[in-house]
Amino acid sequence: MIALLEGGVPLWGGEVLVGVRAAGLCHSDLSVIDGTIPFPVPVVLGHEGAGVVEAVGPGVTHVVPGDHVALSTLANCGACAECDRGRPTMCRTAIGMPGKPFRRGGAELFNFASNSAFAERTVVKAVQAVKIPEEIPMASAALIGCGVLTGVGAVLNRARVDRGDSVVVIGAGGIGLNVLQGARLAGASVIVAVDANPAKEAVARQFGATHFVDASAVPDAVKAVKAILPAGADHAFECVGSTRLIRQAVDLLDRHGQAVLLGVPPAGAEASFLVSSMYLDKSILGCRYGSSRPQRDIALYARLYREGRLLLDELVTATYDVEDFARAADDAHRGRVARAVLVFGE
Repeated sequence: MIALLEGGVPLWGGEVLVGVRAAGLCHSDLSVIDGTIPFPVPVVLGHEGAGVVEAVGPGVTHVVPGDHVALSTLANCGACAECDRGRPTMCRTAIGMPGKPFRRGGAELFNFASNSAFAERTVVKAVQAVKIPEEIPMASAALIGCGVLTGVGAVLNRARVDRGDSVVVIGAGGIGLNVLQGARLAGASVIVAVDANPAKEAVARQFGATHFVDASAVPDAVKAVKAILPAGADHAFECVGSTRLIRQAVDLLDRHGQAVLLGVPPAGAEASFLVSSMYLDKSILGCRYGSSRPQRDIALYARLYREGRLLLDELVTATYDVEDFARAADDAHRGRVARAVLVFGE
């Protein structure tokens, strides 16, 4: 296992030491491994974690040792203009260069997303540790910190889906499922899931889809969706990271519709669309981390889970000992799981 600074973990002001108990395997982690997301190495990956606070640095008062926490990736400063506007995802500190808090032998290792949850212990900024009720299973709680914040947040915070709206979700993986349940929570009337894997229909409907289009079984997925929504959709979410599917999302929009981009294509990828179509007040929206405010949103999603309105346990398709990372990565890559979760021993 990778350990933090040998001989103890010195905590600076505003830092929290967390013993990680569970960490979701997100496609962003896999994208670093395959080079889709360029990132310096060697690096300790993982950014979707939950655990128990072991120690806090000076000035930290909102959590204490023994608290259960979900971890966010936003190491935002809390003091800049963007943070003051309630947009911590745009804080330039949160988007800053990674540090090297880890050691393996004598070598320094980068952290990832200011988090690095694929370790027995990690140090995060206080703003990244959000207290959660102890009754939430750790494997489920871990998924709040990325997949749920991104998917549900994209619906509620970025797109601001309203009651009665129509929604198309392209890709029913971990992010897509959370977009589906975000649309359900928002009161969307028609929610169409599109995926090339017909085995995902049942879980897509469980999370909120009213219709399912098997893209592998139709010659034109856009026409198949238009058969359900002849005028087009109010909102289309691309959750795969394909420039071809980004174009589909734009083509599926009704007047005033908006396409929200959540998938991560290669860094240099370019997408195209018909410019003339945009003069019907259509929009293409980027979305970073669900436009979230984690201290607020994680607490909200934890409450919705306890009320039975937000699905978390159902996202955890399988758990793996951390030593089985290769098997978990293969299952995620092949689409066998909605989310694979790595678990750490006590």
